[in-house]
Amino acid sequence: MLPWVVRRTRLPLLSLRCVDCRSESATTGEGRFRVNANGKLLDVWLLVRCVSCDRTSKLTVHERTPVATLDPAVLHGYHVNDPALVAARLLDPLLARRHHFALDWTGAWRLDRACPLDEAWPVRVEVVFEDPVPVRPDRLIAHGLGFSRSEVLRRVKCEIPLRRHTSAGFAFTVIAGD
Repeated sequence: MLPWVVRRTRLPLLSLRCVDCRSESATTGEGRFRVNANGKLLDVWLLVRCVSCDRTSKLTVHERTPVATLDPAVLHGYHVNDPALVAARLLDPLLARRHHFALDWTGAWRLDRACPLDEAWPVRVEVVFEDPVPVRPDRLIAHGLGFSRSEVLRRVKCEIPLRRHTSAGFAFTVIAGD
């Protein structure tokens, strides 16, 4: 079985309307948090920047949360702007739903694949996702094998629908061509 891995190369852009210029694209930039304490309560925001006008906006991560309820390591991560914590919060579907944004993964991932298919046919390939990058399996397989999408539909057997976006791992079998 050949392993393929889908890896994030950068944080995805956010499809989020800017209040100033009405642009639909924002980024986390260097990935920064803003932490504000009010007594024993804490507010934490993830700062995002409009790609067009450079306006900074805040996405609420925690609001009026008692400091004692937060894991000290996570709290430290907010204070030092830990890149892994920025990515984890940005990829959190609850944060996206609460702030009404979607992630734009265009150009933000790559496919690391094993050597070309020099083995005997059929060949089994397992795809693993390190981050929840939504891709259509037929496009991913076509890119990885250098096939057209119609050839992928003819020569690939897969346990999931090839024309539906997925961000979960899957396996497929490539059969010999005509």
